[in-house]
Amino acid sequence: MNDLINSLFSHRTIRKYSAQPVSDGLLEELLNAGCRSSTTGNMQVYSIIVTRDEARKRALLPLHFNQKMVTEAQVLLTFCADFNRFVKWCILRDAIPGYDNFLSFMTAAIDAIIATQTVCIAAEARGLGICYLGTTTYMAHKIIEVLGLPRGVIPVTSITLGWPDENPEQPDRLPLEAIVHKENYSDYTDESIAEFYRFKEQREDSAQFIKENNKQTLAQVFTDIRYKKEDNLYFSHTFLQVLKDQGFMNQ
Repeated sequence: MNDLINSLFSHRTIRKYSAQPVSDGLLEELLNAGCRSSTTGNMQVYSIIVTRDEARKRALLPLHFNQKMVTEAQVLLTFCADFNRFVKWCILRDAIPGYDNFLSFMTAAIDAIIATQTVCIAAEARGLGICYLGTTTYMAHKIIEVLGLPRGVIPVTSITLGWPDENPEQPDRLPLEAIVHKENYSDYTDESIAEFYRFKEQREDSAQFIKENNKQTLAQVFTDIRYKKEDNLYFSHTFLQVLKDQGFMNQ
């Protein structure tokens, strides 16, 4: 158990991987661990797409904004909200499903994300490295095409997985008191916000981000460069269309 806790506190984002193979047996162990995750009503309304094929990884590469680890990692895993399988079972057993709505998508997305994190924890406990790809929802409509996902299935997150070929610095995290609220939500004052974000703002890499983007504060790097309002609106519109096309917006 101590090894598991240590791996959680040792988490690093791995973007460079060695050519050492991830065995089928080890991958199956990790996937089995993921499938033991908590799930709403024991429905397991998610699916995991395993991509090892080099040509398929190259097809997915531009959909993940050409991040090199997509093709360099031994394995790419795409976790999908999936009511397709469950709905077919219901129909086969003379039950009338009512899962073509936004709440059902959220149920399946939560299931998928919990399974994702369990696989990540299991992988790191075995010495493997992972990188979470936030690009999955941005390009969900194209990933659906490449992976041949039917109606009722939507990709919600992806991870690269393999043996690390680097040992990067751990990413910074906000202090616990910035995240945890006891008994009820305690809203933040200007003073507490400044205190909680001070370490992040004073990092050397933060100063570099500010300089290279010609900004005055780290917050401006996020709002003006990395996660701009116009991008958020565009990808929101695109993803809402994916929800409609995949059958989750019959409100």
